[in-house]
Amino acid sequence: MDKILTSRQGPLVAGGVLGALAALLVWWGNPANMGFCAACFTRDIAGALGLHRAGIVQYLRPEIPAAILGAFASALFFREYAPRGGSSPLVRFFLGVCAMFGALVFLGCPWRAYLRVAGGDWNALYGIGGLAVGALIGIAFLWNGFSLGAAERNPKATGLVMPVIAVILLALVVLKPLFGPVGSDGAATGPIFFSKEGPGAAHAPFLISLAGGLIIGWLAQRSRFCTVGALRDLFMLRDGYLFRGIVSFTVAAFVVNYALGQFHPGFEKQPIAHTQELWNFLGMVLSGLAFTLAGGCPGRQLIMAGEGDADAGVFVLGLLTGAAFAHNFSAASSGAGVGPWGIPVTIASLVVCLLIGFSCTRKQA
Repeated sequence: MDKILTSRQGPLVAGGVLGALAALLVWWGNPANMGFCAACFTRDIAGALGLHRAGIVQYLRPEIPAAILGAFASALFFREYAPRGGSSPLVRFFLGVCAMFGALVFLGCPWRAYLRVAGGDWNALYGIGGLAVGALIGIAFLWNGFSLGAAERNPKATGLVMPVIAVILLALVVLKPLFGPVGSDGAATGPIFFSKEGPGAAHAPFLISLAGGLIIGWLAQRSRFCTVGALRDLFMLRDGYLFRGIVSFTVAAFVVNYALGQFHPGFEKQPIAHTQELWNFLGMVLSGLAFTLAGGCPGRQLIMAGEGDADAGVFVLGLLTGAAFAHNFSAASSGAGVGPWGIPVTIASLVVCLLIGFSCTRKQA
């Protein structure tokens, strides 16, 4: 199996398994068209930790820490655990913040964009178009010498930070500690919050989510599955082997959705989605640009963090922080449309990413 995953057919095989698994996670309880979403699940984790107080999106999604641990275990087993870092970490942090702003204006990461299409949500097609345009802008910077600098090898222990955080998050899901102040209803609140309604209250059983996340981490680590790297290689190198993973991911999710009655085509009344085409498009232009400048989609960043890449870990922390700010500053969208500050935040973040692109581009001699 490992020979297949590490061959040029690896992304094709891994994409098919991941797409089917994501659709099954919906059947087991995760929100519709959201079997796995690095952006939305990180947003839910930010809410569960009290970093924002949007009560309907608070849950410590086990899939995220489990994916980090799955990648960590795979990297250890196959001797690819290689702690490294030091490639403009602060810039990567802000790229993560900006990427999350765009993702929460669109309502999903690239993985969810394809899952939404596989579930019949045609609004996501605008997001996928925006993702491609954002990736193309990032590729233009790469062609002209964009670089955040080379990473250096770090002591082995430094690569354990994100796996340890992942273990702590899983422990908090199980223990559900309550020792915060007493709420108005007389019940103790915090430090971990769990939604009682809305998307945050919809989730698969813990053990299924844990197993699903571990499988996602292992498959993605071995196959290098990356939804943004696929576009970069397709447009920049004319190499479509990673892109075949996106195709199989979407087709497999569609087949499982159709078989389970989870395919509902149309634009209106799609789950956790809005119909504002321009901002579905521009939100993902922003995310696609930020992901490309940072070197991978949010799923790939989680996997690299598990492998010991501190720069990817910093990017993930930027995603977490961006999720908190997006909700606290009313920039995140909902089914009703873009949040009151979603448009100015998207425009300002695009300017920030373009400034990073220009300032870190050096013409080749």
